[in-house]
Amino acid sequence: MPGVDFDRLRAEITMQQVLQLLGFEPARCRGDQWYGRCPLHDCPPARRPCFSVNVAMGRYYCHRCHRHGHQIELWAAATGLRLYPAAIDLCAVLGREVPWMHRCQATLLLPARHYGATA
Repeated sequence: MPGVDFDRLRAEITMQQVLQLLGFEPARCRGDQWYGRCPLHDCPPARRPCFSVNVAMGRYYCHRCHRHGHQIELWAAATGLRLYPAAIDLCAVLGREVPWMHRCQATLLLPARHYGATA
């Protein structure tokens, strides 16, 4: 099974895209730092926003449920999928190709001379 190039995926899919898919609406913003209700659990609207996300860094943290991570981990937490299937699902939802990582197969290099031979 090929691997997912998570570095490339994080570069291609932004935190804003994932937040939009989850219906997140920030209660307030300070530059790249956004605050609002956590999209991962029921958070009463009257309470102070417990969810914080830095959209430039692509990192989130909830002060109530203590979940944190990057945009793919947020999608995995929201969908209940493990990271690998969540990455594939996120690409499908956004209509993007999965950035597969093609592993090079190592070739066995034989020594120029046989063991025990003298030069």
